[in-house]
Amino acid sequence: MPLSEHEQRMLEQMERALYAEDPKFATALEGSGLRTYTRRRVYQAVAGFLVGIALLMIGIGQGIWISVVGFLIMLGCAVLAVTGWRKAPRRGEQPAGAGARPAARAPKRSMMNRIEQRWQRRRDEGGR
Repeated sequence: MPLSEHEQRMLEQMERALYAEDPKFATALEGSGLRTYTRRRVYQAVAGFLVGIALLMIGIGQGIWISVVGFLIMLGCAVLAVTGWRKAPRRGEQPAGAGARPAARAPKRSMMNRIEQRWQRRRDEGGR
């Protein structure tokens, strides 16, 4: 649920007061959101992917099992990076939390309604 104009002004005033009182604390709080966490996780996955490539190359000369392990690490890190990137909230977007869940379910219901309507139309047209 979005904030009213009055609530937004009050929040901005509190943020300015926090920055004025303790700028270090304010900047520390700023970077602790879901966006920062998912970005850090994606970076870790990319680093793991590079480690997997290195193991793959080392395994070419040493043994096939090292190459297989390197490939599996690459695969797992690629999956983590892609899923982390998709889950990251966009700039200015509210992260998915307890308050955002009912809004997230509404489009699914409307999508199901559209699918049901299409199905009903096909059944009606096919029966004629």
